[in-house]
Amino acid sequence: MNAPIIPPERNPRERKPDWIRVKAPTSAGFNETRKLMRDLNLNTVCEEAACPNIGECWTKKHATVMILGDVCTRACAFCNVKTGMPKAVDPLEPEHVAIAAAKMGLEHIVITSVDRDDLPDGGASQFVKVIEALRRNTPNTTIEILTPDFRNKADAAVEAIVAARPDVYNHNLETVPRLYPTIRPGARYYASLRLLESVKRHDPSIFTKSGVMLGLGEERLEVHQVMDDMRSAGIDFLTMGQYLQPTPKHTKIMDFVTPLAFDAYAAIARAKGFLLVASSPLTRSSYHAGDDFARMRDARAAQLAKAG
Repeated sequence: MNAPIIPPERNPRERKPDWIRVKAPTSAGFNETRKLMRDLNLNTVCEEAACPNIGECWTKKHATVMILGDVCTRACAFCNVKTGMPKAVDPLEPEHVAIAAAKMGLEHIVITSVDRDDLPDGGASQFVKVIEALRRNTPNTTIEILTPDFRNKADAAVEAIVAARPDVYNHNLETVPRLYPTIRPGARYYASLRLLESVKRHDPSIFTKSGVMLGLGEERLEVHQVMDDMRSAGIDFLTMGQYLQPTPKHTKIMDFVTPLAFDAYAAIARAKGFLLVASSPLTRSSYHAGDDFARMRDARAAQLAKAG
């Protein structure tokens, strides 16, 4: 029997390929960023999600703050954040986030959170308070939020957060619909799409952003369909990165997607009309977010100038 042919975008192997490997963080800037986060009692998704880019980003004093604690009420199969019963919301957290942004001199900050299904508003009011604290203390810092889906509370949550006017509203679809029952069992694909669509309905000027992980067993045409769904929801910015298994208990890597395949996906996404696409093995939602925001703003300006 002939050996099966592996599709070109897939490269399964047990060891991480060279394009995935990163150096361990050791710089002085890294240690300074970590100390600042601890001093202000702030959590970061960089640490909790075991991001491979933490060394590079923290050296540059860029960190993605994770509000509402470090314990999530969901247990997604891909995520390294702890699951359980979260602690009470920290009332000092918004001001601490603003202090951190000021001390790091951030031109652009990304704020994310755990899922808080235990809270009446899913934690939306804390996002609002953080945005307001940043506007008061660091008015020139552009603000990008990466929210959960606010299950069964999305309409009111989105309305409140959009009224606080973040510059970018990000919510990740994570994977293709077929894989939701195993990869993201607590969420619903079309509910996430509707959330992002509702941001644009409330305020078309806010940039919307979403991302997917590759290497979970998705098919190429399924990824193309997700792109189409995102464009139908008016999403401006698509991020695509390689899924990496945080621990042996998490879902396994089905494929290591090659850099060339990521480039091919990016070309297709651009042809479908996204304002901006970031697609590479190490791409993550907040990786180079400040530079990407500037590029996305320029792309919209060019688009409007062309239309006018």
